[in-house]
Amino acid sequence: MITFTLCLLVLIVGYFIYGRFVEKIFKPDNRSTPVLLHADGVDYIPMPAWKIFMIQFLNIAGLGPIFGAIMGAQFGTASYIWIVVGTIFAGGVHDYISGMLSIRHDGESLPEIIGRYLGLSVKQIARIFTIVLMVLVGAVFVSGPAGLLAGITPKALDVGFWIIVIFLYYVLAVLLPIDKIIGKIYPVFAAALLFMALDILTMLFWHHPALPELTDVIVSKKVIYPIFPMMFVSIACGAISGFHATQSPLMARCMTSEKQGCTIFYGAMVAEGIVALIWAAAATYFFDKNGISYLSEGKEILYT
Repeated sequence: MITFTLCLLVLIVGYFIYGRFVEKIFKPDNRSTPVLLHADGVDYIPMPAWKIFMIQFLNIAGLGPIFGAIMGAQFGTASYIWIVVGTIFAGGVHDYISGMLSIRHDGESLPEIIGRYLGLSVKQIARIFTIVLMVLVGAVFVSGPAGLLAGITPKALDVGFWIIVIFLYYVLAVLLPIDKIIGKIYPVFAAALLFMALDILTMLFWHHPALPELTDVIVSKKVIYPIFPMMFVSIACGAISGFHATQSPLMARCMTSEKQGCTIFYGAMVAEGIVALIWAAAATYFFDKNGISYLSEGKEILYT
């Protein structure tokens, strides 16, 4: 529990120290934000900072910090370190800068900002890349929840049924003004995601399971699986993900002050890192303390 607790504290402290350091470099000011200049009742609608934070958190998180952390937990405490370092120095900075750049460019999305500086050709390439990325992520975020819902509902409501329902929900969320569905439902879903993580965290401290420690690997000088590259591929959404840059403009169009940026963009990434760390810690317990059982069987697998 010592390694996990220290990593959790470092994430929290990292927000207040490194997050504010990044904010100081960007220098947010009192200039008018896109929503104050281009309010249209559709995409540019002012919303409270807490609601924007919750929506941003859900937009960038979803199933990523859960599934990714569980898959990456097989690497033991190395997954803890990657989540902490990645969130503070990479993911949080990436999300904050991409969100603030959108605010400084009238709430434009990433391809439009790229096109301003690199030309039309690069803009079109970025658009194609973004579309492909969104289709892939969208497929996962439709099939994943559909599978979960099919498992807890009557057999008549199979995966295909839930895929149609979720897809129709996505279509409505896109077509209607952002405050109609996204602004009302997303904060509730985000609260549920945070509540689940809080429940698991409470369980960890209450039952105090024998979680793996960093010293386990140091003493044994062995690790269950090669860390590079699979750990970084498994745990992306929860440490750093370029996909987040496609989501930040949605909330950049609803912020009434640039000074909300650190809390909303960097803070949401740290919240996602905390969720990923909690799920990874719970999962590592079931992977039997950094794979010590594998080592006892004489299987020696070294770092790459």
